[in-house]
Amino acid sequence: MTRKQKKTLWRIIFSFVLLAAAALLPEIEVPFNMWPYFGQPLVNEAGEPYYAFPRLYLFLIPYLVIGWDVLWRAVRNIKNGQVFDENFLMSVATVGAMAVGEYAEGVAVMLFYQVGELFQNVAVSRSRQSISELMDIRPDYANVEREGQLVQVDPEEVQVDDIIVIKAGERVPLDGTVTQGSSALDTAALTGESLPRDVEPGDEVISGCVNLSGLLHVKVSKPYGQSTVARILDLVENSSEKKAQAEHFITKFARYYTPAVVFAALALGLLPSLLTGRWGVWVPRALNFLVVSCPCALVISIPLSFFGGLGGASKQGILVKGSNYLEALANTGIVVLDKTGTLTKGTFAVTGVHPKDCAPEELLETAALAEQFSTHPISRSIVKAWGGVPEQNRVCDVEEIAGHGVRAKVDGREVLAGNQKLMDLENIPVTTDHQHPGTVIHVAVEGEYAGHLVISDQVKEGSAQALRELKQVGVRRTVMLTGDSQGAAQAVADQLGLDQFFAQLLPGDKVERVEDLLRSKGPKENLVFVGDGINDAPVLSRADIGVAMGALGSDAAIEAADVVLMDDDLRKLPVAVRIARKTLTIVRQNVVFALGVKFLVLGLSAVGRANMWMAVFADVGVSVIAILNASRMLKAR
Repeated sequence: MTRKQKKTLWRIIFSFVLLAAAALLPEIEVPFNMWPYFGQPLVNEAGEPYYAFPRLYLFLIPYLVIGWDVLWRAVRNIKNGQVFDENFLMSVATVGAMAVGEYAEGVAVMLFYQVGELFQNVAVSRSRQSISELMDIRPDYANVEREGQLVQVDPEEVQVDDIIVIKAGERVPLDGTVTQGSSALDTAALTGESLPRDVEPGDEVISGCVNLSGLLHVKVSKPYGQSTVARILDLVENSSEKKAQAEHFITKFARYYTPAVVFAALALGLLPSLLTGRWGVWVPRALNFLVVSCPCALVISIPLSFFGGLGGASKQGILVKGSNYLEALANTGIVVLDKTGTLTKGTFAVTGVHPKDCAPEELLETAALAEQFSTHPISRSIVKAWGGVPEQNRVCDVEEIAGHGVRAKVDGREVLAGNQKLMDLENIPVTTDHQHPGTVIHVAVEGEYAGHLVISDQVKEGSAQALRELKQVGVRRTVMLTGDSQGAAQAVADQLGLDQFFAQLLPGDKVERVEDLLRSKGPKENLVFVGDGINDAPVLSRADIGVAMGALGSDAAIEAADVVLMDDDLRKLPVAVRIARKTLTIVRQNVVFALGVKFLVLGLSAVGRANMWMAVFADVGVSVIAILNASRMLKAR
């Protein structure tokens, strides 16, 4: 609890004690000559005249103790032109109750209203504290090497290419590359995962992680303002500004609802009283009506539900840029996924060696020696699979043929290594009809076909599970888009059980496919595109919701996407959908429950079947229950 909340709690306790004392005290007799009270005195059993101490004064003390701030806010808001709010409703209702002699009820309404307000403030504070603790990744300082000495400076003062030193237990203050040392990093604050990440010289590190063991020297690659920690903090801090449709609805609803019920209460108190003369019957009913009508439960619990949903998602390493995206995510019907880097690891590996008239090891060595000077990822995967040390003196006359492959002389023999186009160009017949799931590299030696290698991108371990869980949460259709070959795409689609795939697409083709899918979706469905956030920015922007995979430290992903999965784990996507749907469920529960109870008690108040205590429950009780329900989102698993 904050200091202000503790003061409010003590005011509530003190006011409750005073209210109980006022209610339990018997009538106080004041001698006739000691009380300047004009009117007819009473006579006690001894025949002495006396005045009864007005009970209004007894109840006025606890009323002012607990309600002075509400009265003051109501007066101040009226001066500023903001008449119809909960302070105005509570002030009119309680002052009216005191005026018609319902002293205890008037104090009780204000007391329980303050209890509800305190409960609400504590719930909101805990929600904010939860996210603040989660995102407590802002570094306090950076250790910079200057003139052979370590100096602690503000991270914002560190320049690109400076060398910073991170000791065990310290938080990584800036993004950079390890130049010296090895250690394990705790990335839980960013990804929600407890498994440490090992780093060594040459590896990139991002700000916000905690160094668990060794001493690290890191060369800074970005200024603090562009670092991962700064971007994430900015994203979280601004997420509450993008409101969901439900929040906009409640804001508009309260704007018209509050003055409507005030005028309805005024009509309920005045018109029947003027017609019947029974002011003592209709005015209390109108006051009950006012107490019930306060829209606190909706105005507070719905934003709190979305705030809790954003916080719960953040704890799982899922950053959602606003309540509007969380609401949209709940209606996910079609999920479109990029292949490379999303469903697959994005790293190529040799998965098959198929020689014609030589040993597999000989074919792989010949191809590796020919490809050793190429920087293409496929060439590197062949050299890595061979595992030997390239001998440059065995290779000469290397020629890289763009879009086809490589020509080189290996041990004095001409070697061709490349795709089918290269074989066709050189009029070398390919003597295999096998269809392989991956990229096929054909090898020819001295114009004779020697065999082929199969290069495949490996499927991520969690991809199949993620797609199964998406189906379980109600996603109707899963589609893969890729620029890879038809065979490679077919193999991945079959392995993962995708509903549909499109292969050999350029970035512009992907946008066209998404446009087609958007036209085919249902009226209440949203299309989610999942990509790496770098090459797929146009598609991320065009989809209803763009989700960035592998965004740990990726500026483009954080900028382009609406949702960021911080640890490159596709299994977090169904988790995000579940959290979004649970949030929407809680919002609907609160709306139905609050409005249902309020309209029921409003009707009972109008016909005289509800007293002030029922009115208090319909306002404060409903608010507390709705806030408790909304707070469940912070426990998202």
